[in-house]
Amino acid sequence: MTRRTALLTAFLPVVLRGQQPQAAIRIDTNRTAGEVHPYVFGNFVEHLGRCIYGGIFEEGSPLADADGFRRDVLDAVKPLGVSVLRWPGGNFASGYNWKDGIGPRDQRPARPDHAWGALETNRFGTDEFLRYCERIGAEPYICINAGLGSVDDARQWVEYCNETRNTYWAGQRRKNGREKPWNVKIWGLGNEIDGPWQLGHKNAEDYSKFALEAAKAMRRQDGGIQLIASGSSNFGPNADWIGWNRTVLDRLKDEIDYISLHTYIGNPGNNFERFLGANALDLEYRLQVVEGQIKAAQNGQRTPRPIYIAFDEWNVWYRARSGTTEFEIAKTGLEEHYNFEDALAMGMFLNAFIRHASSVKMANLAQLVNVIAPIFTNRQGLYLQTIYWPLAEYSKQRNNLSLDLQTSGPTYRIDTRPALGYLDVSGTYSPKDRTICLNVLNRSEKMDIATRIENAAGQIGAEAAVWELNNPDLKATNDFGVERVRPATRTSALAAAGNGFTYTFPRHSLTILRLKVS
Repeated sequence: MTRRTALLTAFLPVVLRGQQPQAAIRIDTNRTAGEVHPYVFGNFVEHLGRCIYGGIFEEGSPLADADGFRRDVLDAVKPLGVSVLRWPGGNFASGYNWKDGIGPRDQRPARPDHAWGALETNRFGTDEFLRYCERIGAEPYICINAGLGSVDDARQWVEYCNETRNTYWAGQRRKNGREKPWNVKIWGLGNEIDGPWQLGHKNAEDYSKFALEAAKAMRRQDGGIQLIASGSSNFGPNADWIGWNRTVLDRLKDEIDYISLHTYIGNPGNNFERFLGANALDLEYRLQVVEGQIKAAQNGQRTPRPIYIAFDEWNVWYRARSGTTEFEIAKTGLEEHYNFEDALAMGMFLNAFIRHASSVKMANLAQLVNVIAPIFTNRQGLYLQTIYWPLAEYSKQRNNLSLDLQTSGPTYRIDTRPALGYLDVSGTYSPKDRTICLNVLNRSEKMDIATRIENAAGQIGAEAAVWELNNPDLKATNDFGVERVRPATRTSALAAAGNGFTYTFPRHSLTILRLKVS
């Protein structure tokens, strides 16, 4: 038996010869949908629960370094490839005075946090956040207080971070130990201001007026910054999220670079296929609507300012969400313990962001540690939640080109909504090393799906690098000292015929195939 034959035999359950394909994926590296921007693999930290205090920052801990940063958390964060990190909120931002969080830590005032009902010590502030971004190699993204804050507060914050001259706030930065500017380029014009739960909640007109003046003032301080408008995150029964986004885009289209979107999903009904299907349909619909609204706002402009989507809060979150007020919800610490099916939902989100690469140029998982997060700590150590693994693996596709794939296969319906395929697919291509990444989520609970994969031009290599996340128990979780959910990796020989081969994607699984093309 030759080595190639032995390899094929070893992987007969996956690389099938003779089985009739039920689905098809056609690849054409000339059909692309834009670059997968590195910022799509961003994250978010908020002053909420144990995300910062006891998460990334724990002064006095034997696990912390001289800056108070947890060394074990730093080591776990780096493989995630976090490209851009959003801070300080979230709801917390709408009541936050950034000036409370600078200067000697022991002299900073403690304040009540009226977003989440906690006491904010302010021992972690602007300089600590920006130092943390440097340590993990992430671009900082600061969200201003557009709730109770002022235009001048926002302008002065930019001055503190970015001013090179001998101005008052640049002098305060130098006094606090940072001589050169932090050079923060990404700034959010508030968080979820359309939500009645938000401190300083405004209607679309009032928010747009404030955001426009803040944008003007901030740009006059530093003309090189990028600005993100607060899109709608309110999906209550009487909410007009489409109208909010329309007004914001119409009023701010000459000043902003992004409009933000937020969504959280869950499976309270314990229906796996509905969980991954209905939420996928909702996500696609929202992206398509907002893409259309951006084009409508720019209609008639000879040289419109490019505006992209920043999906700067997204995740699975429903178990740690009991209560009717923010204070009641905060009692849970928002400490979701993720299972295997939640990890598959990461593929659903990231596949959509990749398919919409021409418009989605930023996405920030909420959040990084403990609070609805891929990393979970206690005072002695940490463990990696199930959702950690897809986030780390997908992030390796940054800067690739999103492929416009042609797919077909078995479908199913949820209520009266349009049929959707059991296979949720995205693909990327790196011209530099001629590598295709095929990302396939099989959201069938019970059906393995044999799939014919063909490349329109160029020979597919004889082997595929396979990354697969699967588990027989949809509810399997990880915990301290127990790792039930972890991806498997292997090199698989391909029984290729011409420019294609047949591959079987197992039931309820997430697979990434890396293929070389000549």
